[in-house]
Amino acid sequence: MKVTSDNKLKKLILVGDRVLIKPKKQTERTSSGLFLPPGVQEKEKIQSGYIIKVGPGYPLPLPSDEDEVWKGKEEQVKYIPLQAEEGDLAIFLQKGAIEVVYEDEKYFIVPQASILMLEREDDLA
Repeated sequence: MKVTSDNKLKKLILVGDRVLIKPKKQTERTSSGLFLPPGVQEKEKIQSGYIIKVGPGYPLPLPSDEDEVWKGKEEQVKYIPLQAEEGDLAIFLQKGAIEVVYEDEKYFIVPQASILMLEREDDLA
């Protein structure tokens, strides 16, 4: 399968409780009309962006069933899934984020603990 602009992110695998966030375009001026240079915007303590990919979650420890040898060995790791989902708008702490550039696009890798709030388009029923 050839990597194209449509499927390039499908090749990325996030580990554990991390999410990949594409930063939301920051407004260049304040509410009072003052223009801000890009360096000031990037140093904000709180950032926002859309979640592109989500890791599997928090790994659960494997049960120790050593006395039941007849069961066989299943080395399947189980995970507690993350609350964040692809497509959510995330408000997160810049301090916990790692900035990466992939295919000339800027992204953040953020642990779920650094996400303060999620906005989801679905109706919460």
